[in-house]
Amino acid sequence: MALEMKVPSPGESITEVEIAQWLVENGDYVEKDQAIAEVDSDKATLELPAEASGIITLMAEEGDAVAVGQVVCHIDTDAAKPEGDTASASTETPKVEEKKEEAPVAAASVKTETYATGTASPAAKKVLAEKGMDASQVKGTGRDGRITKADAIDAVPSMGTPGTAGRGESRKKLSMLRRKVAERLVSVKNETAMLTTFNEVDMQPIFDLRKQYKETFKSKHGVSLGFMSFFTLACVRALKMYPAVNSMIDGKEMISYDFQDISIAVSGPKGLMVPVIRNAENLSFRGVESEVKRLAIRARDGQITVDEMTGGTFTITNGGVFGSMLSTPIINPPQSAILGMHNIVERPIVRDGQIVVAPIMYVALSYDHRIIDGKESVGFLVAVKEALENPEELLMDNNVTKALEL
Repeated sequence: MALEMKVPSPGESITEVEIAQWLVENGDYVEKDQAIAEVDSDKATLELPAEASGIITLMAEEGDAVAVGQVVCHIDTDAAKPEGDTASASTETPKVEEKKEEAPVAAASVKTETYATGTASPAAKKVLAEKGMDASQVKGTGRDGRITKADAIDAVPSMGTPGTAGRGESRKKLSMLRRKVAERLVSVKNETAMLTTFNEVDMQPIFDLRKQYKETFKSKHGVSLGFMSFFTLACVRALKMYPAVNSMIDGKEMISYDFQDISIAVSGPKGLMVPVIRNAENLSFRGVESEVKRLAIRARDGQITVDEMTGGTFTITNGGVFGSMLSTPIINPPQSAILGMHNIVERPIVRDGQIVVAPIMYVALSYDHRIIDGKESVGFLVAVKEALENPEELLMDNNVTKALEL
């Protein structure tokens, strides 16, 4: 019996996907639930599992855009699983033997090398290296065409000829996900009044807490005490203080939320993905770190779903992991603000009237000025800074062991 496999709906409002890659070939025997293809929607890349075991016949090419519900392959469920093919193993044996026979010939050619045409003497090589020239650019006048020191001294470096070097190019179709991301980023720049405000954070208090408690925290909870939990909880606190930053525009209306769903930008194999930590206001340090780890693993393994990447009210992105010192992050629509973290660098600062060296991070808040005023945006970022520079009091209620559940 031939089973028709149709494209399942990857999520609400998605009507079309793209065959990003077939993981099997036409005529292969596939097992039930085996991943047979990767499909791109405008929100995520998902795997397509086989609905039954049998011989597969592909009905679409890589790069094809197919509608949800369209048949993309047939699986012959009556076909028996083929026996292992031993022919390929037998045909590979002569190739191995062939290579073994060639090896002594190659070795012999190295041993019998002489100063033939184009070979430079040691002294000539040194001169050519100083001139940035290669021996192939010089005609030798020595015995058997050998390049002498005099030849190297007289040689004039070529200025090069335009257009003679390799000038290849390649074209690759953008994935549906990448095209959608591009469209959204352009629309944000065109449709919002985006501004960015900056500040700096002295990370020494967080460094001290992590140094003291990170090993105990990890051994008890199985996750690391990273920076993301501090930033997430600092943002939750600031969003409660400045609810306009936790809002978005819908037509002529402004929607504000009494919960904080924090989107976390993570790098996956298909590019940037932004899974959501739901109700971050209810999570502890352990809860945030566990959720960040879970979502990062799912994004890395290509298992993240559309539902896990939609519905956030505020986004945090960390360019610092790639070495970024400062940037202006772009708002993740339909949200109205995004916090950008950056790398931590030791810089001289004034603390208690003294110049000291401290680990400093620049932070940036990009926001939609249509609903967030300058006073609110600056106040929000200052509130984040205050919480990060005084985490024990403002994020842990002066009880570190209780906050970290130790």
